[in-house]
Amino acid sequence: QDPLVESGGGLVQPGGSLRLSCLGTGFILDYYAVGWFRQVPGKEREGVACISSSETDGSTFYGDSVKGRFTISKNKHQNTVYLQMNGLKPEDTAVYSCAAGASYGECSPPEFGYWGQGTQVTVSP
Repeated sequence: QDPLVESGGGLVQPGGSLRLSCLGTGFILDYYAVGWFRQVPGKEREGVACISSSETDGSTFYGDSVKGRFTISKNKHQNTVYLQMNGLKPEDTAVYSCAAGASYGECSPPEFGYWGQGTQVTVSP
């Protein structure tokens, strides 16, 4: 079983909203930094948003392209990390994956060792 399971992806019109969920099945997410990343074919994986563990300061990071539109949050009782996406644009179309690691500095993929399979988000009229 994958340690992280994403859900909530789908097809949405421009300007719409989606909430992605990342469920921790292999460990307690509250003890880890968790990030959301996205990738489109032919391009490198991009850091969308990261949140540090509650044992540190729970600080967040957002990529420039999503600042003000996306929000990352944790629900420790549900062992889930969410990515609320508002004001979606066609360029947000990608496979979104969550990942967990000990900590993050730049919200970049090499900092995270545990990954989910991903969920497709398509923004189209």
